[in-house]
Amino acid sequence: MTRTIDAIALDDAVNFISMEADCLDHRDYAAWLSLWADDGIYAIPIDPAAADLADRLNYAYDDAAMRRMRVARLTSGESMSARDAANTLRSVSRFRLLDADGDGVTRIRCAQNLVAYRRGTHRTYAANVTYALRREGSEIRLTEKTVRLLNSTDALAGMSFLL
Repeated sequence: MTRTIDAIALDDAVNFISMEADCLDHRDYAAWLSLWADDGIYAIPIDPAAADLADRLNYAYDDAAMRRMRVARLTSGESMSARDAANTLRSVSRFRLLDADGDGVTRIRCAQNLVAYRRGTHRTYAANVTYALRREGSEIRLTEKTVRLLNSTDALAGMSFLL
């Protein structure tokens, strides 16, 4: 049996990435979790040049179970990150198609500027973000999101949001 896998067009990927940013800014974590493939990995490396993130120290390296636990902490009201959570506004731009492999995974890199407002203070987080997207039936799913913060080697303040 031959399986045909459709590549994801750049405009479909841009719309998906914009929707993901909107879900996070509006704290629609249930919708955000539904965007992920079961085998997806959410990573925020400390080392900006790290290639093998599974073998490195990261701010986050989350599989499906860890993403659910992270969302539970953010929404429980019981952790410090859930109390007085920051309001966020993301801008995503400069989209570049990196590749589309034979398994139907399309890789896109973009810039993300995130402004977080909490307790009268604005903080800005700039990052290069790489997305790996795959079609599952008629839906697009995240198989990887890697957020490479420009200041990843600096000490980061406690974050009460997802990048």
